[in-house]
Amino acid sequence: MEDVPELQPIDIVTQRLRDGAHESVSTSFRAYQRAEPKRRKELLRSVRSVADDRPDVLAPHVHELVPFLTDETRSVRLNAAKLFVALSRANPDAVIDDVDALAGRLADEEEFYYVRARSAEALGYIGADYPQDVATPDLLANLVIGLSFDEPEVREKLAKAFAYIALGDPGRLRHRITDLAAHLDAEEELVRYHLCTALVAVGSEYPAALSDAVDALSTRLEDERPHVRGRAAEALGLVAQTAPNGSLISSERLATLAEESDEPFVTERARFAAATGKNTAGDTDEIGSLGSIRERTDELVDEITSPDHECPHCGAAVPEGGPPLCPHCGGPY
Repeated sequence: MEDVPELQPIDIVTQRLRDGAHESVSTSFRAYQRAEPKRRKELLRSVRSVADDRPDVLAPHVHELVPFLTDETRSVRLNAAKLFVALSRANPDAVIDDVDALAGRLADEEEFYYVRARSAEALGYIGADYPQDVATPDLLANLVIGLSFDEPEVREKLAKAFAYIALGDPGRLRHRITDLAAHLDAEEELVRYHLCTALVAVGSEYPAALSDAVDALSTRLEDERPHVRGRAAEALGLVAQTAPNGSLISSERLATLAEESDEPFVTERARFAAATGKNTAGDTDEIGSLGSIRERTDELVDEITSPDHECPHCGAAVPEGGPPLCPHCGGPY
């Protein structure tokens, strides 16, 4: 009969993890695979807190966490997927050997859609450093199909995965431009932003590849969100470099956009596009370069997803366009 390891308290497990007691931690991870679902979730949440500030200590144990991705309990699988997002973002080297496990969650049509979304997000982070391992034909096909048929929460992460894969190796998506451009009118702002970012990343090295996306990108110049407008202008500036007559859209339209916008992110990129892809500020690393896109992507997503307003009564974040009553204190705003 197989011996069942003793279930150690979670705070002891995480402390030993931080201390580098690898053998003890490995034993505890195996023991928790047989614990009650509630305890398994609690363990994964605590381990994720370690991953947020000490991802290095988890590197020897990543493969031992893979079984939680296929746990019989849906909430355990979701917490495991969230943990892999944290690990992939902080230390993709540690997760590269388990790409197939994440790809399996993404490809499983019966899987809970939030698990699929988080799996796609983790794969995107890994793909930024290891595009050759992530951007397989099968996985790219799953991402493309999902943009049409998945839940909104999944589509946002699929688009994010495309952006990060493009940042890792723009060439991996140079033949997927039509697929990406077809979804630039998505309802979700983050889908539009990430796909525009992916197109800019491809265009930074293969500007001619964007010629099939010009119409869709031009429409995004009227997007309600400034970050989408800015990225669309940036992409058009890149493709304009290859156009026989300079620009594929009216330079006057771009100049007007630059003049009328009160958003620096839009103004700078509209000027860039109006000047046929030449950096008018004199800093060629700032606009249209792969390095600058990758450096600022997380920062810009934080800006996009930050609350639009604060309740004047309690200070809680309240969404723009929502009911005129604070959901926290009930006061008008």
